[in-house]
Amino acid sequence: MILETKRLAILETDRLRLAPLAEADAADLYPLMDDPEVMAYWDGPSVDDPDLVAEIVRAELAEMRAGRAVYWSIRRLDGGAFVGCCDLSEIDRRHKRAEVGFMLGRAAWGEGYALEAIQAAVGFAAASGLRRLAARTHLGNRRSEALLERLGFQEEGLLRGHVLRDGERRDCRLFGLLL
Repeated sequence: MILETKRLAILETDRLRLAPLAEADAADLYPLMDDPEVMAYWDGPSVDDPDLVAEIVRAELAEMRAGRAVYWSIRRLDGGAFVGCCDLSEIDRRHKRAEVGFMLGRAAWGEGYALEAIQAAVGFAAASGLRRLAARTHLGNRRSEALLERLGFQEEGLLRGHVLRDGERRDCRLFGLLL
């Protein structure tokens, strides 16, 4: 049924290739997760241990094998430079819904890569039978909110104190898109 393929799709846009996350991608993901500015609006703080990033990637691969998520590395078509990652997580086959997320390195900010990558992920979700996507941003992450709105996501509410980070509760905005 939905997203139940042994071989996950490689998605391509005009400038990007989204390939299923692999264990080797941890080395490229580490500099992003070690960057406090990149991680400013994530549920957890920056990660300064490459072994922990590798462990996170292994856990994401296990979620993929279980059919609960799809994680992609994002690379430029011209030269293969690593740009970031995106995902469909919290996949609920019964209700045909999932959550979408993305992370890009600072060098890729403002280049339109997130828009391209998430458009591809949304298209994949729709083609896979999903009918609703959710996205969550930390309050103050206006760039991600603007991107989601540009893609047709609508703000659905405020999740007060939704995340505990660095000993403080953080509010999140919830966005939704019907496919």
